[in-house]
Amino acid sequence: MSKTDTKEQDGSLGEAGAQLSTAPAEDTAVGGPTLGVIGWIRWFWRQLTSMRVALILLFLLSLGAIPGSLIPQTSADELKVEQFKRAHETLTPLYEKLQLFDVYSSVWFSAIYILLFVSLIGCIVPRTWQFVGQLRGRPPGAPKRLTRLPAYTTWRTEADPEQVREAALGILKGRRFRAHTVGDAVAAEKGYLRETGNLLFHLALIVMLVAFAWGQLLKSEGGKLIVEGDGFANTLTQYDDFKSGSWFGVEDLPAFGFKLNEFTGTYEQNGPQRGTPRTFEAGVTYYEDGGPEKKAVIRVNEPLKVGGSKVYLIAHGYAPVVTVRDGRGKVVLRDAVPLLPIDNNITSTGAIKVMDGYRDKDGKKEQLGFQAFFVPTFAGAGKGTMFSQFPALDFPVMALTGFHGDLRVNSGLPQNVYQLDTSKMKQFAVDGGTGKANRLLPGETMTLPNGAGSITFEKEIKEWASFQISQQPGNGLALAGAVAAIAGLAGSLFIQRRRVWVRAVRGKDGVTVVEMAGLGRSESAKLPEELADLAVTLNGRAPTAPEPEPAEEPAGEPAAKSEGAEK
Repeated sequence: MSKTDTKEQDGSLGEAGAQLSTAPAEDTAVGGPTLGVIGWIRWFWRQLTSMRVALILLFLLSLGAIPGSLIPQTSADELKVEQFKRAHETLTPLYEKLQLFDVYSSVWFSAIYILLFVSLIGCIVPRTWQFVGQLRGRPPGAPKRLTRLPAYTTWRTEADPEQVREAALGILKGRRFRAHTVGDAVAAEKGYLRETGNLLFHLALIVMLVAFAWGQLLKSEGGKLIVEGDGFANTLTQYDDFKSGSWFGVEDLPAFGFKLNEFTGTYEQNGPQRGTPRTFEAGVTYYEDGGPEKKAVIRVNEPLKVGGSKVYLIAHGYAPVVTVRDGRGKVVLRDAVPLLPIDNNITSTGAIKVMDGYRDKDGKKEQLGFQAFFVPTFAGAGKGTMFSQFPALDFPVMALTGFHGDLRVNSGLPQNVYQLDTSKMKQFAVDGGTGKANRLLPGETMTLPNGAGSITFEKEIKEWASFQISQQPGNGLALAGAVAAIAGLAGSLFIQRRRVWVRAVRGKDGVTVVEMAGLGRSESAKLPEELADLAVTLNGRAPTAPEPEPAEEPAGEPAAKSEGAEK
């Protein structure tokens, strides 16, 4: 059935065919008087609050999020943005004009977001009031000619019309129809959950939009690398990196802290999965807002929930303990130095920096730096390159290359703590000036040339864990909105709103004529099936009357009867 046919049918059915949906009627009239200012405002508002425009805006919002995923964002990583700008000098001015480095706070993305928000609210509010009015009202009376409806049946019964209507009312209410008697018919309606689901779906979209905006404006997220035995307090200066939403303030950081007691990692020893982590957990002691200390274990996908934040375990590595002595034998550094993994077997690299306290053999102040290359399981000399064969500490070896001079840590420029700036430094001559790094086993010492001191790779090797501390206030609301959207969409797709009428009137021969008809929002095979089931049930209480026997024909007039039948 076409839309035109449906409209003509609904029009012929009057009130009975109306208000099966709260969707606003579209004005398709062509021509008419010229619109004034108020008319144009009304027309614009109707277009903005139509579901067609809402879907277009939702599509544009999804489309606008694509560059935010592909292009580095200033709010996420300023360093990557700067690297992108240096690598793409031609595109950078265009991207800056289009605000593609700040997509989610750009004018055009905010405009789409706000228009979608207004469109959904302007669509839902009037439909909600209309639906509430329908719930407070009653199903409309039966149309004059039920034969026009797509599902129809009729029979004759000897039961009184009042008895038929009373039985029909009881059956329909027993099937959870809203039903009442109007004149000579019973009017019933069912399937209000369809429109409820439709409204719930669109309301859930608003909830998710609010949750997204709330989460983006008030979120905070930071990372922290912690060596075994060290701790963390939730203050801005403690983070290795930190980013937050526009409305987030430092005072919004919840008061808590924790200490990494021990990291435990075990790995598959044999087979194709060799080296795969089996145990990956961090044992911590934490406190919240001055409260008592508690112990907990943080695992992958099992974060610690404390102070309204979640602490996730995201990475792991080794921190060899080294001792550096100057030319006079004085200890100038003794610490566990975290090194960053570069492969799945935790082959690691990093830098050891001695910034203060070092003096050469002549007493001159200087700075030392060492490039470190560490493998937890060394294959052995002459067995290929120095890369780890297994992530556990089965045969740890560390290679060191030493430098002396100026580390440039006081230049005022930001510097990566895991990299060594050797532009103002000279390398110590090693192995006859070949420049090769010294390989050290735990407990061994590398002596620097010309009485410059030494560095010892201690037998103690600590482990470190990297944590992500995040505060996302809109996550719960977004999840509730997503669940509600799915439930509302399921209701609007699988529940059919329909009306049923049962008319019972006494015929001219004194026998009651029963008519049943049904009408739904759209054509469906279930409506005739449901009507047939209702008719069978009602027929059991108001059975079909026997057909009247034909009257006896007067003798001598068969030809006249036959002629009348042919007419």
